[in-house]
Amino acid sequence: MLCAAGIAMSLTHTLIVPLIPMLPGMLDTTAGNASWAVTVTMAVGAVATPIVGRLGDMYGKRRLLLLCIASVAVGSLVCALSPSLPLFLTGRGLQGLGVAFVSVGISVMREFVPSARLGAAVGMMSSSMAVGGALGLPFAAFLAQAFGWRVLFWVSAAGSVACFVGICALVAPSRVRTGGRFDLIGAVGLGTVLVLLLLPLSKGLDWGWTRPTTLLLFGLSALTFLGWVVYERRRANPLLDLRIASRRVVVLANVAGLMSGFAFYGMELAPIQMLMAPTSTQHGSGASMLTAGLLMAPSGLAAFVSSNIGARMVVSLGARRTLVAAGSLLFTALSAMLIALAVEWDFPTVYLVGITCLVGASVGITYATLPTLIMEATPVEQTGEANGLNALMRIIGLAASAAVVGMILAHNVSPVPGSTLSVPSASGYIWATSTALVASVVAVVAALLLPRHLRV
Repeated sequence: MLCAAGIAMSLTHTLIVPLIPMLPGMLDTTAGNASWAVTVTMAVGAVATPIVGRLGDMYGKRRLLLLCIASVAVGSLVCALSPSLPLFLTGRGLQGLGVAFVSVGISVMREFVPSARLGAAVGMMSSSMAVGGALGLPFAAFLAQAFGWRVLFWVSAAGSVACFVGICALVAPSRVRTGGRFDLIGAVGLGTVLVLLLLPLSKGLDWGWTRPTTLLLFGLSALTFLGWVVYERRRANPLLDLRIASRRVVVLANVAGLMSGFAFYGMELAPIQMLMAPTSTQHGSGASMLTAGLLMAPSGLAAFVSSNIGARMVVSLGARRTLVAAGSLLFTALSAMLIALAVEWDFPTVYLVGITCLVGASVGITYATLPTLIMEATPVEQTGEANGLNALMRIIGLAASAAVVGMILAHNVSPVPGSTLSVPSASGYIWATSTALVASVVAVVAALLLPRHLRV
């Protein structure tokens, strides 16, 4: 039930993607304003994830799971009924709380799932983020084309209600709680840091990376972060225990999660543009949005299947070797893609799908291993905030990938023969893949720096 709900909640992040070209006409607004429908969900999800994790530790994890689902249900209803952009953005913001569901669900599993099954269960739950992201595009494209865009949100609302009932019926209230007083100032400070960071990351391509507004927001984010760290270190009951967050295992796990998320999303953005580009362009397959989404879906399924493999690898090889193996697989897949692009091979669609599946499998193994590492390095009563922080690092990785890879593809384009349209050029794909490859190298290095004698 937790895994099914995790996939449903993760779908909300990509649910909007097929609608982006249609939003200006649907809501009578500009394309720039319509893009906030993606940004607001990501920003709210990033801010909510560590806060919801902390509140779950304090007041009960099931309560926060239900709160996340209820917020997605209400947000879906608001979007389905929205006549204008402001109300639609409000609904998308409420849906952003669904992003926090997975990290709290992992913490619930630690408390209730028998230890013999915990690794596989956590792996499946952790990979649900990748599965929901991969399945969201074809699912949303089919419903939008067949029944209209509002049906997407009615289905999302109905699915959220079903998840709410299932969690109420099958998940018991938490037995372990930290109690204490919630650090409101720390929560506001962290939220400010993340908003100031994610806004220029997600909108920098539209605003311009060297514009004063973009640079000012990055600078304010850094200064606010330094002030927040000083404040949190002086708190007796902080929002995030920085002593645990700064442990070697936790830091390296967060680096690996961020870089794996960066590489995974980069290899979602570039391949889908190859698939949808006209056949008259280099590497173009001429697929429709629905077909392209269906061809990308196997990468999410590979992540889900490989999560169980990752849990078994942790038992037999240990977490460090498992992460090294997953990072090496990611490096190999991206190297194969880069070589094919560099030699200008007109590779078939099945080759591209195979590469994305290998990337998905690598990320599935990584995401299955990281929560186990973190739970071994943190007390049970602080599992929620620690997993929330790791989930936050993945979200930042996705946002950074969207910004960097999106910028690369947008600035390296070639015209479509016989048309006024432009698509990413071969050099754009090479640079995008190279960037993801560098991220995979950092992930492998982070895994190699883990202590050799871990209990998992």
